[in-house]
Amino acid sequence: MMAGRLRILLLLFEFTFIFAATLNLVTPKCPVGDYENKDGICCNKCPAGFKLVAECHSEGHRSNCTPCPARQFSDQINNAFQCRKCKTCRARNEVEVSPCRAAQNTICGCKVGYYKNHIDSETVECLKCSRCKPDETEEHACTRERDTVCGCKENFYRVRNKCEPCRNCTTGCSQHCMLEVATEGERQPGPEPKNHLLINLVAGSVVVVLVLLALVVLVTFLATKRFTKKKMPTLSSQTSEVSVESGKHLLIYAEGPPQSICLKAAAQNPVGELELSKLPDCVPLEIKIPELIYAVLDLVPVLQVKQLVRCLGVKDTEIERAEMDHRSCREAHYQMLRVWAQKGSQELGGGRGEMLHRPLLEELLDKLRQMHLGRAAEELETKYSIQ
Repeated sequence: MMAGRLRILLLLFEFTFIFAATLNLVTPKCPVGDYENKDGICCNKCPAGFKLVAECHSEGHRSNCTPCPARQFSDQINNAFQCRKCKTCRARNEVEVSPCRAAQNTICGCKVGYYKNHIDSETVECLKCSRCKPDETEEHACTRERDTVCGCKENFYRVRNKCEPCRNCTTGCSQHCMLEVATEGERQPGPEPKNHLLINLVAGSVVVVLVLLALVVLVTFLATKRFTKKKMPTLSSQTSEVSVESGKHLLIYAEGPPQSICLKAAAQNPVGELELSKLPDCVPLEIKIPELIYAVLDLVPVLQVKQLVRCLGVKDTEIERAEMDHRSCREAHYQMLRVWAQKGSQELGGGRGEMLHRPLLEELLDKLRQMHLGRAAEELETKYSIQ
């Protein structure tokens, strides 16, 4: 029993000794603001704005400190033999806010209209202040320390760094939609909806009137065209009768295009029942071949030109020769149609240089309709005033 008690007392003594030794190691030897030099003597540190010249040599003596020279500083108590060099504001759009002092480094800031962007703990750059977009509102103005803070206007919400109008109640817009619905519920009906209704009625009436006018013009045009087509054969037959009965006419070239010949009948027969005023002033008898060919090439699809010239009687050997002589597809097609025009003019007894006989044009129109190209035929009839 006594042996157990002695063992406990021994353990307590060892623990107390170790605790005291540890406390002695943790407790600093020098007071706050001093430091232990290499000789184990506690020396005082230099205050901010000073540097150490010489350490103390014994207890109770003070270290020798001297102020930092010009363009150098020390911003905290120290035992350094050198002060730090002052900073120079050299960055772009950077200005000096406060000059360098013995206890403070130079303070640099950004120009007005720029803010400080920290690249790392010691490096900064001055960037131009941002401007809020038309659909944004300024929440915090730009300062020298931070950029402008912009938020979305009322009934707008931010999507991918862009303010979008709140048209549909999506996830990011639900609160705005609820606010908009509540606001509309509180509104009292005023004259504005009536004005919108009146404007809509007027606009609708104008549209209806314009549509009706377009229909009237279209119907009038179609009726006039049909009446003209029915009337022209009658006038043509009357003109031929007068031509046979009169026996002789005087052909006079009138002032106008060289491809048009104006006909003025001077009847020597006493029969004068037919009014000559019903005859057209100018009847186109011949057409320029190049002009007609280019008009055909503009109207007929490229893939159907060779089919057309075959229908007009151009031989395959002549088609192949035109393709070999001309690299351009359009020029080859032009040559094929020219072969047809020249051959037709020779069969009709020769032509007037580059002029095409009317029977050849009528043959061309018939072939176009047989190939289901009636639209092209109508365009040529309109161009050359053929009814």
